[in-house]
Amino acid sequence: MIDYENLRNVNEPFWDGYMHSFSNILNSGWFILGAHVKEFEAEFGKYNSSPFCVGVASGLDALMLSLKAFDFEKDSEVIVASNTYIATILAILQCGLKPVLVEPDISTYNIDPAKIEEKISNRTRAVMVVHLYGKSCDMNPIMEICGRHGLKLIEDCAQSHGAMYKNKKTGTFGHFGAFSFYPTKNLGALGDAGAILTSDEKLARKINTLRNYGSEKKYFNELVGYNSRLDEVQAGFLLVKLKSLDEINSHKRKLASLYLENLKDDFIKPAVKKDFFDVYHIFNVRHPERDRLKEYLLKHEIKTDIHYPVPPHRQKAMEGIITEKDFPISEEIHSTTLSLPISFSHSEDDIYQVIETMNKF
Repeated sequence: MIDYENLRNVNEPFWDGYMHSFSNILNSGWFILGAHVKEFEAEFGKYNSSPFCVGVASGLDALMLSLKAFDFEKDSEVIVASNTYIATILAILQCGLKPVLVEPDISTYNIDPAKIEEKISNRTRAVMVVHLYGKSCDMNPIMEICGRHGLKLIEDCAQSHGAMYKNKKTGTFGHFGAFSFYPTKNLGALGDAGAILTSDEKLARKINTLRNYGSEKKYFNELVGYNSRLDEVQAGFLLVKLKSLDEINSHKRKLASLYLENLKDDFIKPAVKKDFFDVYHIFNVRHPERDRLKEYLLKHEIKTDIHYPVPPHRQKAMEGIITEKDFPISEEIHSTTLSLPISFSHSEDDIYQVIETMNKF
């Protein structure tokens, strides 16, 4: 059986480092906002060439705190891709704001810059782009639109650790870059964890305060804050794996190249474009008989996944919240996409077996 992803196998090369880090933390007796969090913030900021990095409890919290830092008035509008994962939209809603959905580019699955301006109103305050599947959004036109309309720009980088647009890493284009380190990510922790990048010292200070009960100084609270701190243990684990992030991305890019070169054209494969350095957190194909293809692969002992089977505007939780239902491109993607095995623990032989089986479908 070829698993879609086996987290035990993915993390096995890092066990010794994890054990050493955990032992150090246990012996230190310091478990919240300690040396490992500070070191990870410094190293992850350095990796991304970002002057400020703040560790938080999860990717969702990273998005929420990024929005909270701007103090937008209630019911302000935030533009977001119609095919994103629900967490992006939940962050907007949890902040008392209104998500305004924009269709993606059918070839990249990222928000289509040409469709953003038609959704801007006098209530629009921000654009939240999502670098889906490990491919950067087309940032130059998006930044131009945000600049011209005076909008804040937040990047959801949950799936794009190390991805680049014109040799600049995702998370460094906007006011904030919000990251998730959920265990399946290219840089995955062993639990929930997140971080926020910014080049603005004032904003970094505000995020630092918001994540810690609104307090800069213990027992003195300047803001109505939250408890959203990157765990010291997870920071230690992330420090171990961060040293290998480029190796992880390189391995996944190699596996992706095998799919791209050898899969039949019956399958719609991810677009490869100049100026985009993709890290393939997810390698998806599209096919009109997606469900039958998934069953066929499982019968041949190959596990796959679907990211995502239900578009946000069709989720029960969004009834009465997202009232617009006309998103044909999003519907097309969600009904035809299939995610193939492409983890750090997969071998080239695994991928060739998937390719051989798929080409017989």
